[in-house]
Amino acid sequence: MTITEYPLTTQSTGPYSIVGGPDGALWFTEIHAGRIGRISVDGRTNAFPLPTPDAGPSIIVAGPDGALWFTENKANRIGRITTEGRVTEYALPTPNAGPFGLTVGPDGALWFTEMTANQLGRITLDGTVPEFPLPSPDAFPSFITTGSDGALWFTENKANRISRMGPDGQITGYTLPTPGAGPVGITAGPDGALWFVEILADQIGRVTTQGHITEYPLPRSGARPHAITTGPDGALWFTQWGSNHIGRITTEGAVTEYAIPTARAEPHGIAAGPDSTLWFAEEAGNIGRLALR
Repeated sequence: MTITEYPLTTQSTGPYSIVGGPDGALWFTEIHAGRIGRISVDGRTNAFPLPTPDAGPSIIVAGPDGALWFTENKANRIGRITTEGRVTEYALPTPNAGPFGLTVGPDGALWFTEMTANQLGRITLDGTVPEFPLPSPDAFPSFITTGSDGALWFTENKANRISRMGPDGQITGYTLPTPGAGPVGITAGPDGALWFVEILADQIGRVTTQGHITEYPLPRSGARPHAITTGPDGALWFTQWGSNHIGRITTEGAVTEYAIPTARAEPHGIAAGPDSTLWFAEEAGNIGRLALR
């Protein structure tokens, strides 16, 4: 395994979330600079400022329409950017909702979490936004993904649960075995289950679509895992913000860690790239690439 880092021109822009785009490049949010960045697989970067100042772009995904969609946590908006750099922003109905996690839903719309409003939101490709309150108060919904069962699965950071919203809109919550685990990132695994990180418990979790939960402790304390994705090798890959590592866990629970060359890099988002590698965003000002061979 080899890690290569690509420093951005300005180190304080705060690369945060990253995703493979339809153009064969990687697209990422710059949470402090209020920009969307793009990096080619050979390391060339450029950036697109957002119309709204101090927007706080957070999570970015590839949309079903060939554009990139992202949450603007501070601006209370959902953004869309074409691969040519044209940006559209959509304001949310609820003030100060705190949009954060984002995924393409099974219905072809974009679904997102509203952390401070305790809701899920749905945005169609034409910008229509209905919202859905969660049954439990102060759940702090964080990341969201679509499961193999065609339902939406999301982490409830403060409520210490993984929850599921079915196609009928019914929400079911599954409390984690470890109290105060602080679930954050979640992704659909190659085994049909959902895999997630427990940032406060230094564990990786797995929940089946029937709600059975297994937890896997990480080798070191203070790892603070943040985001997780399925890699091209059929394992799960995750960032360890606290210990400055990229982690790998097999579907059987075997964990390997890889140190990031830059000290205190603050890795957050991670995604499989079009070149069969893993790419990750370092809030300290780099984009990292981990080659599997």
